[in-house]
Amino acid sequence: MRRPGWTSALKDALDRPLTTYYLLLGATALLLTIGVIMVLSASSVYSYQQTGDSYTVVRRQVMWVLLGVPCAFLASRVSTRWVRGLTYPAFSLSLLLLALTAKVGVEVNGNKNWLALGPLQIQPSEIAKLSLIIWASHIYANKERRLGNLHQMLVPVVPGMVLATGLVVIGRDLGTALVFFALLVSMLWVVGAPGKLFALAFSGVSVLALGLAATDGERLARIYNFADPFKDYHGTGWQPAHGLYAMASGGVFGEGIGASQQKWGQLPEAHTDFIFAVLGEELGLVGTLLVIALFLVLAYAGIRVARETKEPFVRYCSFGIVVWLLGQMIINVGMVLALLPVIGIPLPLVSYGGSSLLPTLAALGLVIGFARREPAAARALKQRRRARSAGLSARG
Repeated sequence: MRRPGWTSALKDALDRPLTTYYLLLGATALLLTIGVIMVLSASSVYSYQQTGDSYTVVRRQVMWVLLGVPCAFLASRVSTRWVRGLTYPAFSLSLLLLALTAKVGVEVNGNKNWLALGPLQIQPSEIAKLSLIIWASHIYANKERRLGNLHQMLVPVVPGMVLATGLVVIGRDLGTALVFFALLVSMLWVVGAPGKLFALAFSGVSVLALGLAATDGERLARIYNFADPFKDYHGTGWQPAHGLYAMASGGVFGEGIGASQQKWGQLPEAHTDFIFAVLGEELGLVGTLLVIALFLVLAYAGIRVARETKEPFVRYCSFGIVVWLLGQMIINVGMVLALLPVIGIPLPLVSYGGSSLLPTLAALGLVIGFARREPAAARALKQRRRARSAGLSARG
């Protein structure tokens, strides 16, 4: 008999009941670890310039991680019914915070997307991404048998998400508005909306986005120059050009952790929106492909959860979270590679910032909880606990 090939071994491994659960845990943990290391490296110069201490920023990031991991754990343990019970309070709170941000928000880099709550500044749009997904998933799960009707499919999800997007647009945060639109499209797609609706939506949003860009000189210049940032090297092309310098300097294996040259004041937002450029410079092509592969693993595992579950809410929520995280990764990487205009989108789990990290970890905690509650996975975990208890008893 011939020994089974690697494809058969891989198929057997993927067919195991706990594979999805461990893929989600492993990819999340690795991305979080890479993120802390890269924030330490990318922020060291900035931190020293601002505070005289190279570890100021990374200490804050570690604090957010220490807060976010318990949030993810709790999200993985709570019941689906409990999560759905928070749907409308979370959605209402998100709209309130977005409205306050549009009215009295703090402007940073031309976007009014931060809200000051005493000594703390938060970015409500990051929290709203998760609440919008849960809200839309809850409504569509309740309407599961009526989704053949276009009116039931559109109301109230489309008006609610358009309202949230409009509040973000008022704050001039076009990047987050595009993420909200992607979430809306993904939810409509997964519930089976007709193709003509998507064509109409894309046409309308394209015209609106171009119109909003045309009313802002800096944003319009970014769109004109994103394909060749060296046209306006000392203006709007400065950040993407130095991002390309960083990526080109890294080569295949990188310059080594801590060896980035661009973080020494040349590359703006090195530890936030452009952390992928520093990662490419220090870890090279190998490091960037590893990060992208880990996001693809998260997407694959999330789609497996959505495909195999029998609960409509779990299906819609898992798919929405996958689109959110994978979409943000694609936009961020495209920004750094000058394939997309610079629109200020962080790299999930890797970029610095608690406003992004906490909701992301909570969302992944939900998907991990969905995976561990799959019938086969739940049985396997129960058997392991019994075996562990039996082993402890035997030792005693």
